[in-house]
Amino acid sequence: MKDTTRRGFLAGVGGALAGGAAVVAAPLPAAGRPSAPVGRTSVVAGRSPATAGAVVVGPGDVRYPSLVRGANQRFAGSPGRVVLPSDAAEVARYVGEAVSGRRRVAVRSGGHCYEDFVANAQVKDVIDMSRMAGVSYDADHGAYAVGAGASLGAVYGSLFKEWGVTIPAGSCPSVGIGGFIPNGGYGPLSRRYGLTADHLYGVEAVVVDSVGDPSVVLATRDDVGDLGDLWWAHTGGGGGSFGIATRYLFRSPDVAAQALPQPPAEVLLRTVVWPWATLDERTFSRLVTNFGTWHEANSSPGTPECRLFAQLKLLAVNEGVVALSVELDASVAGAEAVLDRFVAAVSAGVGTALGAPTMRRPWHHSLQWEGFSPKNPTVMRFKIKSAYMRASFPPEQVAALWRRLSAPGPAHGTTLVTIASYGGQINAVDPAETATVARDSIMKLQYIGLWEQSADDAAVIDWVRTTYADVYAATGGVPVSDDVTDGCYIGYPDKDLNDPAWNTSGVPWHDLYFGSNYPRLQAAKRTWDPRDVFRHAQSVQR
Repeated sequence: MKDTTRRGFLAGVGGALAGGAAVVAAPLPAAGRPSAPVGRTSVVAGRSPATAGAVVVGPGDVRYPSLVRGANQRFAGSPGRVVLPSDAAEVARYVGEAVSGRRRVAVRSGGHCYEDFVANAQVKDVIDMSRMAGVSYDADHGAYAVGAGASLGAVYGSLFKEWGVTIPAGSCPSVGIGGFIPNGGYGPLSRRYGLTADHLYGVEAVVVDSVGDPSVVLATRDDVGDLGDLWWAHTGGGGGSFGIATRYLFRSPDVAAQALPQPPAEVLLRTVVWPWATLDERTFSRLVTNFGTWHEANSSPGTPECRLFAQLKLLAVNEGVVALSVELDASVAGAEAVLDRFVAAVSAGVGTALGAPTMRRPWHHSLQWEGFSPKNPTVMRFKIKSAYMRASFPPEQVAALWRRLSAPGPAHGTTLVTIASYGGQINAVDPAETATVARDSIMKLQYIGLWEQSADDAAVIDWVRTTYADVYAATGGVPVSDDVTDGCYIGYPDKDLNDPAWNTSGVPWHDLYFGSNYPRLQAAKRTWDPRDVFRHAQSVQR
């Protein structure tokens, strides 16, 4: 068994959170009215406590080593400067300087990108959004305004404590809202309330026109034409392609009394584990199949079962156990019985399971539950791949999972596959209504390797790559959209999808992420980023 710190992190991979305070935000520009291009100014290194304006950090500054890294310790950039702006005008000013100086620019919110899209040697200017973290109510738009630098933990805390509402988002408190929202976003409440981006009303963004001038625009759900496309692109088109989002407006569609949903007052929480010593190929296969079969039968929108969210964490045999974590809205009629039936259905024919009794907790307290919430992600190196499932697992995929997980993983590091609940209200939305095309899946998977030392990079990355390739061998090593699988999640970017050595399907990476929505994303890219200022290995191409 691995140390508890590492397993604490593992318990929450892919997964909803705590804390935060409200900050009054500056007014947004009028909807559909771009501001005038922002002039360029000289850079002033550093900032005294009494000086207003952006903080600029360069090499040699004590802050620099921390600000050129994100959460994934595999990657560290070497930019000429890291700019921490305090408002959208400052973002535009420094983007303008980068463009005029022909310097590659990238944006960081929480720093949780799985690949080196920001911490990249080609990036010379990093815009760090962490000072733009306000959460407020915007009466003009009847929506909640959230700065792009806010963490999910702060957003949850502010929305709940100030107004008693929430967004259906993820389980990692340090994830930044700026990069999370454009990916679509999902979490434990999504089967009931849909994706996070389904509640996105508007996005304030800095964009750059064809002559290199930056401006601040606001695009909303109510807009049509080019502005409507810019809003739509932020509902699943991925980050770093169209501009720099500085603030988001949240207001649920078709909501009369409240602009956002209320979370449950209380939830039921339960963890069940099966020691690997009690599993053989038959019982392991039964466990995986049971989990998939239950989701096939219980993922229709509006059912009580859609208030249940679970993760089945298939840790490699040297981790000692396979674990199931479950959360259920306690207000569901007969909630305890619903939870018991779920656990019984997943456990049927598998053998004796171990676990603590069901806990009942207030919803906001449950955000700190170790079943979903990671504890120490910033000391890890990681490689992660994803897949959507439209149906339960076919026998050949189950057999591949058994082959890979029943053999010990790398000597140093932790390897696993997590299977998370999906579907429900997510699938009530037409695939073209937002940029998130995956609207008929029932589960979402992550193939995960976590480790601490660079010396172990090759072994752990190889395990993740070869496991993924084995499971999807019938479709070229990737989860091509068919009756069973439905591509990948742009929120878990994986540059291997670009590599014909690991993607032999003939299906390009962008189709695996965006499917039939990609042409509209390309059109938005041509309109809003005609110079391709905002780019990385998997940004939308013009």
